[in-house]
Amino acid sequence: MVEKYICSFCGEQLEPGTGKLFVRKDGAVFYFCSSKCQSNYKLRRVPRRVEWTAAGRKARGKE
Repeated sequence: MVEKYICSFCGEQLEPGTGKLFVRKDGAVFYFCSSKCQSNYKLRRVPRRVEWTAAGRKARGKE
């Protein structure tokens, strides 16, 4: 059984064999579906404030 991961920034489900894995020095593991999500994470953007993320849509009452 292949594990399915969720993007740590936007909340989309990742297809097996795609995306990027990022491990911080403290051992925290992050999965990103694209370089767009990884770049926004590196810029320290909050997913709730970004309109196209699942958390952003939920914060605005769209989902």
